[in-house]
Amino acid sequence: MTPTTGRADRRRNRERLIEAAAEVFRRDGPAAPLEEIARRAGVGSATLHRHFGSRRDLLEAVCADGIDQLCVRAGELAAGDGDAAADLWGWLDELVRFASATRGVVAVLLTEPELPVCHSSRLREVAGPLRSRAAAAGAVHPGATVDDLLAVVTGISRVTDDDPEAGSRLLGLVRAGIGSQRIESATRG
Repeated sequence: MTPTTGRADRRRNRERLIEAAAEVFRRDGPAAPLEEIARRAGVGSATLHRHFGSRRDLLEAVCADGIDQLCVRAGELAAGDGDAAADLWGWLDELVRFASATRGVVAVLLTEPELPVCHSSRLREVAGPLRSRAAAAGAVHPGATVDDLLAVVTGISRVTDDDPEAGSRLLGLVRAGIGSQRIESATRG
């Protein structure tokens, strides 16, 4: 095996482990057996432990991978010329589904003595252009900031723990409430 092939195999194993862990953690929670994750990824337990020295390392990798994917997606949407409302609300839906599905993982990370890596600044940064485009198109209340939108997603994910469908439904209800200027007239009356 050449060094390049070895690195490629290692990278593929890591990717498969993260993908399998995300699936197993969503289904069985953050305390799911690591052996099940290794089996689902098609590798042995030793390979899992070479990549991730602890359960915490694997939990953090699952969260980071999901955030990475969301950031890439936001960048693609912001760079495109699609419908600004559909882009923002579709991305927020992806975020609320991810946050709802991984809520248990994040909760475990927050109980550990070592603070988890915080990704909120990355999310703020990538959501900004989507929010600006949507506001310019009249698809989001002009007073709704990126922090407001992320707070809504956080709140929804907390009450829809492990139920991404419920999170998506609640976000749809929120959109109906903050998706236009109608709020201003409703608050004046």
